[in-house]
Amino acid sequence: MTKIALLGAGGKMGVRLATNLMGSRFEVDHVEISPEGQARLKAATGADCVDRDTALAGADVVLMAVPDRLIGKIAHSFIEKIRPGTAIIMLDAAAPHAGELPKRDDVTYFVTHPCHPPIFNDEVEPAAKTDYFGGIAAKQHIVCALMQGPDEHYTLCEEIARTIYKPVMRSHRVTVEQLAILEPALSETVGATLALAMRDAVDEAARRGVPHQAAMDFMMGHLTIELAIAFNVFPEGRFSDGALHAIAQAKPEIFREGWLERVFDKESVLKSVKEICA
Repeated sequence: MTKIALLGAGGKMGVRLATNLMGSRFEVDHVEISPEGQARLKAATGADCVDRDTALAGADVVLMAVPDRLIGKIAHSFIEKIRPGTAIIMLDAAAPHAGELPKRDDVTYFVTHPCHPPIFNDEVEPAAKTDYFGGIAAKQHIVCALMQGPDEHYTLCEEIARTIYKPVMRSHRVTVEQLAILEPALSETVGATLALAMRDAVDEAARRGVPHQAAMDFMMGHLTIELAIAFNVFPEGRFSDGALHAIAQAKPEIFREGWLERVFDKESVLKSVKEICA
């Protein structure tokens, strides 16, 4: 049986992973230093925690459910304590892409991240329809990157990724650099920023006298059809002539010329992940 040392098992993400690993073919040693985290894990899963060195000594895989800014520091603190051939799984590309990981050629570095449940889906159960993050009831896609290590470790680590993020549909194999383009550049620098800009626009409409709930309902409904058209989910859909005119007028007002090139430039992405780790 493959043995996993789950670091940060009592954190918000750690408890999610520990819950999904229950009943799997993997044996898990849970590591959590805070009493609050230990109590949270116990309440959620019934699992007890073990000493970190004990967990690492027997681990085939180290699964790091810890903040991005601590990944490099924590990895450096245990890298000499694990056996050759151990696989280390991280949940974000920031630290690996920023060069925060210790150099050791006889271990595997693997990175995986959820895509989160898609906006357009076939979920019908209430628990799935409100599982916005994923990993509980709603199906989602994931991305995986083998930074270093033998290809057979990709198969093992992807199986673990599918378990901790279940239920999983597609699993995309990418590079660490490509994963850093996906997050933070695509999902956060662009996606989250534009999401908050739309929320600000709803608030501004309300400030100008539109009932806030009316503005919310109008935006949420229009986003459904606009995203379906923009991403070709609704191929027969078309933006109206009036909408196309408004878009053409608005783009130079809202976006600076060349913004895409600046956001996705290699140095910009690297700067972003380094700042995240700092």
